[in-house]
Amino acid sequence: MAGGGEGGDAEDRTEAPTPKRLERAREEGQVPLSRDAVAFATLLCATLAGMLALPGAAADWARAMRGALSGAGTEAAVAAQGLAVLRAGLVAASPVLVAVAVAAVAATMAQTGGLVHGKAIAPSLSRINPLSGLKRILGLKGIAEVGRNLAKMAFLGAAVWHGLDFDGWQAALHKPAGGLFADAGAAVLRLLLHASAALAVLAGADVAWVRWQHARQLRMSREDLRQEMRESEGDPHVKGRLRRLRESAGRRRMLAAIPKAAVVVTNPTHYAVALAYDQGQAAPPRVVAKGVDAMAARIREAAAEHGIPLVPNPPLARALWRLELDSEIPAEHWQAVAEIIAYVLRLRRPRTGGSSG
Repeated sequence: MAGGGEGGDAEDRTEAPTPKRLERAREEGQVPLSRDAVAFATLLCATLAGMLALPGAAADWARAMRGALSGAGTEAAVAAQGLAVLRAGLVAASPVLVAVAVAAVAATMAQTGGLVHGKAIAPSLSRINPLSGLKRILGLKGIAEVGRNLAKMAFLGAAVWHGLDFDGWQAALHKPAGGLFADAGAAVLRLLLHASAALAVLAGADVAWVRWQHARQLRMSREDLRQEMRESEGDPHVKGRLRRLRESAGRRRMLAAIPKAAVVVTNPTHYAVALAYDQGQAAPPRVVAKGVDAMAARIREAAAEHGIPLVPNPPLARALWRLELDSEIPAEHWQAVAEIIAYVLRLRRPRTGGSSG
């Protein structure tokens, strides 16, 4: 259920897939799925279910079988005995079949995170096309896959061979029927446990292989990353990050404008608004920096460092804070601001006079 990467040649796709790329692949049904893990889960659950349910059910089936073989009667009686044997066989096998079905579904859902995608299970002509199948088999990937499967079969066969007890089988042949069934059941269980252990090893290796292959197929080129970044500019998280970057840049510009300010009007603790005024211009003062709380404190600190006067006027500070940056003071605040500017100029005048004298 894994697909190829996006644009670009394979050698260009050197970057790990982004979370957005992985999510998009998942929406398309491309998720890592190890069939060896599914096989291990089904075999293990079938073995456990057989250990728990088969002894009693097999005994019932054996009794029904003996009744069918030893009984004689009409055709209707033979049919009834045959149905009894069939019913007992189904009852004996049903726990194992249910365990296999449940384990297969659970193992698949555990790997795919509960994903059920119609595209992955929909019929595809390319899957039944003989030419496409031949190309897959004869290609490098097909040959490598055949080699892997042969290695798996050899490993699994060796584990099963190790679980065979030829001496036990030979001794069981000389026992009565009851002992033969018991020894046969124990031998089959031994084989299943050996096969389950081998499949557990293969499943662990296959899960790691499938996940590596999935990440490799979804690798991206640098152009893919740039394209995704361009597409992500409409994402709320990206917008928020850009907004925070703009706000940070705006704060830096405001603090850089403090040395050119004529005065800072304060609340005095919650608000701070820096005004720039050029005596040689006829234009009214402009708002060059403003802030509340923490930003207001930084504006006051920067003003103190550069010798900019701080004038407390809470109503005016709150009113000026509502203005946009670099906007001129509106007419309704001219009088109040003019008085503050005149006050600041009076503060500067003695220093100017003293230095000229």
